[in-house]
Amino acid sequence: MSRVASLLLGAALLCGHGAFCRRVVSGQKVCFADFKHLCYKMAYFHELSSRVSFQEARLACESEGGALLSLENEAEQKLIESMLQNLTKPGIGISDSDFWIGLWRNGQGQTSGACPDLYQWSDGSSSQYRNWYTDEPSCGSEKCVVMYHQPTANPGLGGPYLYQWNDDRCNMKHNYICKYEPEINPTAPVEKTYFTNQPGDTHQNVVVTEAGIIPNLIYVVIPTIPLLLLILVAFGTCCFQMLHKSKGRTKTSPNQSTLWISKSTRKESGMEV
Repeated sequence: MSRVASLLLGAALLCGHGAFCRRVVSGQKVCFADFKHLCYKMAYFHELSSRVSFQEARLACESEGGALLSLENEAEQKLIESMLQNLTKPGIGISDSDFWIGLWRNGQGQTSGACPDLYQWSDGSSSQYRNWYTDEPSCGSEKCVVMYHQPTANPGLGGPYLYQWNDDRCNMKHNYICKYEPEINPTAPVEKTYFTNQPGDTHQNVVVTEAGIIPNLIYVVIPTIPLLLLILVAFGTCCFQMLHKSKGRTKTSPNQSTLWISKSTRKESGMEV
């Protein structure tokens, strides 16, 4: 129950009421501050030629230590929906395009009523949670599952083609979503986690995460550079003024001494006369 509550909270904070929505950037891992939470990555490709098959997506996630997305419950489904709603890619918009998740079935063209029960998660999860679109899965030669993401498509019998699941041929080209187990004690640098906080957004549940001491020091030092420059300028100005005053005193002191001696000499001369 605690994980369900945490996922629901995460979904709410991604785009909370009265606050600006956080931006999820394609291709960058998103983690939550609490190490008990999982990490996710949305791999979106604007060009159709760059999208991948189910097996290619699965290998891409596994090569980074993750797996194609498995969904444990409705709370996690809502979290992913919130992330997709805020998905952006610098310089271009987001077109209609589905996302591979890790659900698939093995076998040859089952069309019986048992077909939906044959689907399994590629990461070994035993979750029985499903979010099929109306009349899905259609089975047959379609064995791999996508999450619909077609915001501009006309609604079908099951409503908009958004976030429900559909089985598709495994060689079709789509985007994909990776899921990563939390790293309690990371020892090597990992891909930078990115979450842009918009103005007025005070929530800190999602943070930038990058393993290693040196990268963290960079993020601490760089913001202090303007302050250090200001201190150096002030210190230099103070030193210049002190040096200028010191030179002024050095130049005037001999004249004053000469003037005093001259006056003293005149007085002594007068007394002798």
